[in-house]
Amino acid sequence: MNIALLSDIHGNARALKAVLNDLKEKNIDQMYILGDLCYRGPEPKNALETVRSTPAKVLKGNADQWVVRGVREGEVPDSALALMNQEQDWTVERLSSDDIHYLDQLPEHFLDTYDESVTLHAFHAVPDNLFDAVSADASDEALLHTLGTEPDADIVVYGHIHTPYIRKAGGKTFINTGSVGLPFDGDPRPSYVLLHIENGEFEASIHRVDYDNERVTAQYDANDYPNSSQMKQVIKNGTKPS
Repeated sequence: MNIALLSDIHGNARALKAVLNDLKEKNIDQMYILGDLCYRGPEPKNALETVRSTPAKVLKGNADQWVVRGVREGEVPDSALALMNQEQDWTVERLSSDDIHYLDQLPEHFLDTYDESVTLHAFHAVPDNLFDAVSADASDEALLHTLGTEPDADIVVYGHIHTPYIRKAGGKTFINTGSVGLPFDGDPRPSYVLLHIENGEFEASIHRVDYDNERVTAQYDANDYPNSSQMKQVIKNGTKPS
């Protein structure tokens, strides 16, 4: 059983298609997309249609919630609220009512068992909400207390922090997929994780994919994106917005 785990596309359809092309050679049996599908990128409609064309099991992320109902006070720094809602308006203008309904009805977690013995718990940020963040350098105790709350889970996988890692703690394997569309770990290439399960054993590996991110930065300007300057720097450098 080969499972692809990816997340945080953020409207970067070109990066998503590069990942999907890479996966064509990997003999994938199941795919998970862990949310944040179309907000903050130059091609929200293209990205969402590409997600919906796959057979993946798709989760809701905080950015999908923002597309549905806007960014609320307290969810982002006060200084960013107005601009991020301009970005939300821009995104919604390019989606249909059916697209918004699709995002609204997405589930918030999956708990699946493979090979009759390996249980995977997948969610976007933390098990009980879409917004809290557990960083890649969090303590083992924090991973177990905040992310490892499902007792039957052997593997815990999430997105949200845009920084890929694989760690073991307390008998569980914790995985962050990193981001397809907006990496924050200093490597601008899209990331995803492959999970191989066989005979009750499993192994996970992080993969990066080359793509033409200069064309994506040009799309922000060409499409009159309201926060073009900042987002182009994220795409170019693979670093978190300052």
